[in-house]
Amino acid sequence: MSLDVPAALLEQAEAGRVDDAEFVDCVRQSLPYAWSVVSQVAAEAQDGPAEFADHAVPPPSEAERGQLLRALASDAIRGGLERHFGVKFAFQNCHRVAAFKLSAVGGVTYQEFISPVAQLRNQSPELRDC
Repeated sequence: MSLDVPAALLEQAEAGRVDDAEFVDCVRQSLPYAWSVVSQVAAEAQDGPAEFADHAVPPPSEAERGQLLRALASDAIRGGLERHFGVKFAFQNCHRVAAFKLSAVGGVTYQEFISPVAQLRNQSPELRDC
């Protein structure tokens, strides 16, 4: 599913004027499963003592997996979500979503999470679901 862009927002985009809040609201309405995952991990990251929180449950269907891929593979969508929630998202293996506190970005834990080693470790048969 692509973003379901209301006509008024599309007109604003064609005129070169899109408010971040309106864009993020379009994402929220268009990608409800992805929104639920990223909002959950963002809240846990901000409220908890750890440097990050993650969600590693495979989506219930390919439609939901597609929502995560759209939300986190798009620079515009991911950036909008990161600004909205005040975190840095990281994504592995088509469904493992993490939200890092901004203070942790660049640190050891973050660098390990986004490393090729971590990505390869998440490709084992029991974790591979995409």
